[in-house]
This record gives sequence, C-alpha cells and structure tokens, in this order.
Amino acid sequence: MARFTPTDIEELRDAIGAALAAEEPLELLAGGTKRGLGRPLQGPHTLDLSRLSGIRDYAPSELVLTAAAATPLAEIEAALAEAGQMLAFEPPDWGALYGLGAAAAARRSLGGVLACNLSGPRRVKAGAARDHFLGFRAVNGRGEIFKAGGKVVKNVTGYDLPKLMAGSFGTLAALEEVTVKVLPQPEQALTVVLPGPGPSAAVARLNAALASPHEVSGAAYLPAVLAGGVALVLLRLEGPPPSVAFRRDRLIAEFGADCRAAVLEGGESAALWRAIRDAEPLAGLGDGALWRVSAAPSRGAEIAEAIAESLDAAWYLDWGGGLVWAAVPRAEDGGSAAIRAALRGADNRGSGHATLIRGAPGLRAAVPVFEPQPAPLAALAARVKESFDPRRILNRGRMIERD
Repeated sequence: MARFTPTDIEELRDAIGAALAAEEPLELLAGGTKRGLGRPLQGPHTLDLSRLSGIRDYAPSELVLTAAAATPLAEIEAALAEAGQMLAFEPPDWGALYGLGAAAAARRSLGGVLACNLSGPRRVKAGAARDHFLGFRAVNGRGEIFKAGGKVVKNVTGYDLPKLMAGSFGTLAALEEVTVKVLPQPEQALTVVLPGPGPSAAVARLNAALASPHEVSGAAYLPAVLAGGVALVLLRLEGPPPSVAFRRDRLIAEFGADCRAAVLEGGESAALWRAIRDAEPLAGLGDGALWRVSAAPSRGAEIAEAIAESLDAAWYLDWGGGLVWAAVPRAEDGGSAAIRAALRGADNRGSGHATLIRGAPGLRAAVPVFEPQPAPLAALAARVKESFDPRRILNRGRMIERD
C-alpha cells in the first residue's frame, strides 16, 4: 500500500495521475478525523493531504480567507479570532463521537469540513458550510487541475461548483486550496432557557421564535432524560449588548410567560452550544449507532417520537426541530429501517435525509449511510461522478457501494 503526501498542486495531480494509470483507488484524508463518517473504504493507497497547509490570503476588511485545504481549523479560527471574526457556519468537532481524544480537534481541517458540508447550530441563521464556500482549486479523478469560484463574495460567473464539492465527501475531486466567506464575531451572546414543554409544544415554540423578529441564532430542544429531569427549549441571541438585552426580554415575555425562564451568558452559553454542535448529549451513551436526521422543522417532534417508540432511542433536536440527533443502543440494522420509516411518516410522503454518523464498520458497509436517492436524482449524481471521476479513483465507495 502506497501513501502519497503531495506538497503542492502539481504533486497532487501526479499522485492522482499515477493512481488513475494503475486504476487503483485512493483514500483521501488530511487530519483523519472523519474516517468514521461514510462507508468504510478499502482502497489500496492513501492520498495524505496534510502537507497542503497554511493560510495563503486573508483580508479581514473583505471578510474573505483563502487557505490550503488541509489547514487545521484551529489555525484558521485563531487567525480569525485575532481579527474579531469567525466561521459563521460553526463547524462541529465529532472527535468524541469517534473516540479520537482531545488531540483530534487539532487535526480537523478546513477542506474536510467543506467537503463534508458540516454545519452547527448557527445554520438556522447563517446558512450551511456550502453557503460560505466561495472558491477552490482542486484535482479531479481525471488527473486535471481545475478551479472554480473566486476570492470575492459576489462571484456568480459560471457554474457554482463550490456547492457541488460541498457534501461530495472527496468523491469528485481532491481540494488543494479553498476560499471562504467569514463574518464578524458577535459582541455578546446569551441563551434563553425555557423549561417544561413536551416535544410538540417545544417545536412550535422553536418555530415561532425563529419566525419572530428577534434574530435567534440557535434553537434547540433537550428532552428531560438528557437535561437533568426537566425538558428545555434553548434559544440563542447574538449581537450588540443593547440589542441582545432587548430581544432577550421580548423572547421571555412572548415565549416564557408560562414558565420560569433562565438566561445563560458568556462561557456557560458558549459551552452549551458547543455541546449541542458536537452531539455531546449523546456521545457518552455507549457505542451504538448515531443518526442525524434532517427534515422540515415542523416535523422534528413527530420524527423523534416515532424513532424513540420503535427503537428506545435517546434523541434531541437542533435547527428549530429541523435536525434530529438519535442514538440507537441496539438494533440489527442500527435502526436504519425504523428511522427511514419515521422520516417518510404515516402517509409515506414525508421527505428528508437520515445519515448514519457513527456505526461499526460492518454496519456502515451493510446499510445506506446516506439517504438513498430517488432514481432520477441517482442517475444525475452518476452522470456528475462520470464527469469528474469516471474510473472511480477518489474515495471509491465512500457514499454508495460504488460511487
């Protein structure tokens, strides 16, 4: 088994070209922190991108940063913090889910987060990772260097290929350089905590808060079993202190009049949303299957309760009810059939996506890790794959059995 470690775009092209000539697939990795996400790979060679690292251009006044794809997130976030800025899509750290230990956080890379399109709680306000992905330079499975997008926010020339790369899990191209939009850090952040409601009432409250003019940047629900005996609705506010104070008081008056609301500020609020972002409420519940289910926010409670009834699963909600995190302690198929039945709903017409975030290799090889696509969409995805990587050299089998 060979391990390629390119240091620039030409060496990256040569490594992929060699694999293409031999028709032997490559496993792409940088920090290696997401190897447990997706189907298990058994390629003969590894394309280690970790030496493609470093910030190449950062213009704080333009809110744009360009870096080599394998640049550690810690380095990116430190540079941004120095300028009072941030990655607004709040990339998660799932090292604890995969048992990688604290050191794994230092290995998370910007390109890996973008390739997997991973976003945290602020997605409800700021958008997903793909919405901040402005441009890139890469090598496709044909061994061709190409680039797309640019280094300005208003760039709409040609096809929006960054959005295609986001969520492709390295199956279309190996990213060498990426450009992202960044945003100022909020001056203040706090969390309004509303105790007591059941799941359906909680989702209604979350949806109403997000639809209000109060600019909620995080909306989650922890059921009683995960919140110390009392179910909690969590609403985050960010911005200038006078604005945050006014919106806090209005939220409590409008949504917390029937309960004893609390407010978390500073480090307490930040720690809570890191935990929600990183699935910490479920991380310590054994090594069973862990699912991430996205659907219409209004269906969050319905889906979560159906999963719990079928599988005795622990769960919580993020994205205003639009994201269900569910831990399945034991089920032959990891709960795949029951979870996707819950997603379809009683009338078999519901839509959404269920992704197996953590599971044993045998389970990840046996069940669809990602939501199976309808035939027309699967045919379109196959044509896209054929255009970028016709010999299936890059991360073969990562998303479907042969992709």
